Amino acid sequence: MGSLKKYKFEIILALATLGVLGVFFLSISGLMTPKIADVVVTSSDASNEGKRVAPSEAALSERLSGGTQSLLPDPSGLKMQGMAAYAEGDYDQAIIHLEALLNENRNDPEALIYLNNARVGDQSAYTLAVIAPVGNTSEIGLEILRGAGQAQQEFNQLAEVTGVPLRLLIANDDNDPSIAKSVAAELVNRPEVLGVLGHYSSGVTLEAAPVYSQGKLPMVSAISTSVELSGFSPYIFRTVPSDSFAAAALARYMIDGLDVQNAILYYDSNSAYSLSLKSEFTTSVFSDGGKVITEYDLADANFDADEQIALAQEQGADVVMLASSTDTLEPSLAVMAAVDKQIPLIGGDDLYHPQVLQAGGLDAEGLVVAVPWHVLSDPNSEFVAGARQLWGGDVSWRSAMAYDAIASLATALTQDPSREGVRTALHEADFLADGATGDVHFLPSGDRNRAAQLVQIQPGSRSGLGFDFVPID
Repeated sequence: MGSLKKYKFEIILALATLGVLGVFFLSISGLMTPKIADVVVTSSDASNEGKRVAPSEAALSERLSGGTQSLLPDPSGLKMQGMAAYAEGDYDQAIIHLEALLNENRNDPEALIYLNNARVGDQSAYTLAVIAPVGNTSEIGLEILRGAGQAQQEFNQLAEVTGVPLRLLIANDDNDPSIAKSVAAELVNRPEVLGVLGHYSSGVTLEAAPVYSQGKLPMVSAISTSVELSGFSPYIFRTVPSDSFAAAALARYMIDGLDVQNAILYYDSNSAYSLSLKSEFTTSVFSDGGKVITEYDLADANFDADEQIALAQEQGADVVMLASSTDTLEPSLAVMAAVDKQIPLIGGDDLYHPQVLQAGGLDAEGLVVAVPWHVLSDPNSEFVAGARQLWGGDVSWRSAMAYDAIASLATALTQDPSREGVRTALHEADFLADGATGDVHFLPSGDRNRAAQLVQIQPGSRSGLGFDFVPID
């Protein structure tokens, strides 16, 4: 993807011109008028949260789409018309409607993916699947789709000059292990799918990974950090560093940066990610000369932040480590309130969340979180400029890692467009993909050798919530 850079300005100018002409044609032809279309709209049912029932074949079909149905709630009229045209194979009309939609609301990554799929139309293309929890965890799902959509757009712009484009198939697994396994099995059984970006949480990825391994379908995770995934299978990779990198960075910050040695540690016993980070942090702190004096389960029914923090202060705790998952953000916020800025707070990447900024407020100020990447660490990169052009603002580390996953799979496809060819290419010692965060290369374990970035919650206006995550090293 690196050679795309020299075509950047010519391509952007051409696409902008086409977009204006498309809207003009749409307005004069009367196509802005909504029409009734046989389009399915799907979204998750919150009442099913927590249930672990594999979906039926019909229900599973409502979780996958390349452009014929929306997996997000409340699609606009233009989006419905675009999807109806796509379903009928009328790709020119689909392009007109979807371009008009994105001119009104450019921050819709599902629409951008469907637009680029419509531009591909019936021509030969490489198909990759993108799994994102766009139901129960919609914002995180959108972050993943933004990275994937940007990578597809840039690859396909280059493919107009050099080769075969990408077609993306979106799948919603609601971050549910049972659904994820069914989705994985469906993708394995679709021979046109040559690689997968997925899944979100480590526990869900660990459940689905054996399906990909047995089906010999390469899967690259952009989010799952559990050390259990290291060396799991020759078909399992990830662009995000494992928890060992985040734990080491947080331990060093605690021992060297804060000059303290005694930590109280909070974790989620129901989360594979949280348990992995907890274990790695404990080991790193001990290796650096510190210790974890007390551990508390955020998922415990008897959880009492005020009582626990009071006891920890009596025991001489110098820092509070929050190895929280997104499922335990509420009790984590209670811990922050109980601490009341009396003890430094550090934590894992699941705390990089708008809810922490908004609901945490002053209680969360000063929290230091280890993440794989931050936009302010590389503000002038072409990826950041491209993201701002597409979405009208900055993107998160999840979008960057998703971009890297699609870039890696796409680069491998240019070497050998088969499942086995992708697996082989990703394992080659000299494999390099031009990613959002620099060159992407995989270790024999399928891991990526990349250090964590520490960010701190400080007052600011970038997020629109009164507080921002800001790099501190």
